[in-house]
Amino acid sequence: MSIVAIVGRPNVGKSTFFNRLVGMRKAIVDHTAGTTRDRHYGKSDWNGREFSVIDTGGYAVNSDDVFEDEIRRQVLLAIEEADVILFLVEVSTGITDLDMAMADILRRSGKKVLLVVNKVDNNDLIYGSHEFYSLGLGDPYCISAISGSGTGDLMDDIVKALPAETKPEEEIDLPKIAIIGRPNVGKSSMTNALLGEERNIVTPIAGTTRDSVLARYNKFGLDFLLIDTAGLRKKGKVTEDLEFYSVMRSIRSIESSDVCILMLDALQGVEAQDMNIFNLVVKNKKGCVIVVNKWDTVEKGTNTMKEYTEMIKRKLAPFNDVPIIFTSVINKQRIMDVLKTAIRVYESRKRVIKTSELNEYLLPIIEETPPPATKGKYIRIKYVTQLASPTPAFAFFVNLPQYVRDPYRRFLENKIRAKWDFSGVPIQIFFRQK
Repeated sequence: MSIVAIVGRPNVGKSTFFNRLVGMRKAIVDHTAGTTRDRHYGKSDWNGREFSVIDTGGYAVNSDDVFEDEIRRQVLLAIEEADVILFLVEVSTGITDLDMAMADILRRSGKKVLLVVNKVDNNDLIYGSHEFYSLGLGDPYCISAISGSGTGDLMDDIVKALPAETKPEEEIDLPKIAIIGRPNVGKSSMTNALLGEERNIVTPIAGTTRDSVLARYNKFGLDFLLIDTAGLRKKGKVTEDLEFYSVMRSIRSIESSDVCILMLDALQGVEAQDMNIFNLVVKNKKGCVIVVNKWDTVEKGTNTMKEYTEMIKRKLAPFNDVPIIFTSVINKQRIMDVLKTAIRVYESRKRVIKTSELNEYLLPIIEETPPPATKGKYIRIKYVTQLASPTPAFAFFVNLPQYVRDPYRRFLENKIRAKWDFSGVPIQIFFRQK
């Protein structure tokens, strides 16, 4: 999936525009320059074409912001990784020195750049946008990120500028398993442990994206394509820009895969970055296996593994039906368990349940524990079937679907999981008018 990065100097409306693209108020918006320090990323789609969107901090030099260097590095990384760059400027302030510096960087990047003039809230302000032609980045797009004015034409051209969606040169119906996670958690060690022993069994295959490298793993009775985030930087001090770099690479790897092996550092536990990556996996409806690496370095008591597992599940809630495996990659501990579990999750993700089995099992449960009445109206579920979708999705036909609440949705999901093995697989449940 392609990546679109939003860049520009502070306080030109990047986060406001990002929120509009992803369809939710995800990034904090404030009039104070430099509000965005952390990176935000989400998914957008236009006319059926999906793409990832990255919101960066404001590019600045010689400012009073102590985070200036880190933010500037992240902006440059976003430019390097993105397929299309949206360069935001502000119509009322005109061209500033920072705009000129950023335009110079973008011209030399060789990337597709769309110049976006923001805060054009009325027709009179359109005339002020003409001076931005001097930046040498083509015709400016006049928009208002707050009202959405002018964004339709811009979105059309963003989609046209995205690279064509490609597929692997060899169409092989094999599981695609990606190893993902923060820097320095042992992804490279895991990959080397799996592929570095017998090179003759590794067949390089053209990757679906320029970042991911697919290698075929075929031994010990297992046959799958391993997506190695080879472009991820080597071990070293984990800095903010490395964290950002890993997320951008993870986005590509997640969207290319069927199952993701999310690696955690046993000493650091589940950090915010781990949750960001896990949420990307769930949002993309991919299978997931949690691997807690460096388990040999943890001091253990009687119930250490059980307590650690419960801690992880609390963090992952509400979707915490995920296999958790404790490993020491350097000692080759439980490596085969990781692979076998990933293949099992892949098979669960493809599982199709007969409609007769679904109704035979679920309808008596629903009869015994019906949805709570709402506004004096009784909700009756008469029928359930699995939808013909790439990932598990179930439709419940209801007389009043609008009154079924999330707690009951989770109740039904838990009952499905209790009967059939969907561990590590996100499930979608829809309520439709019978």
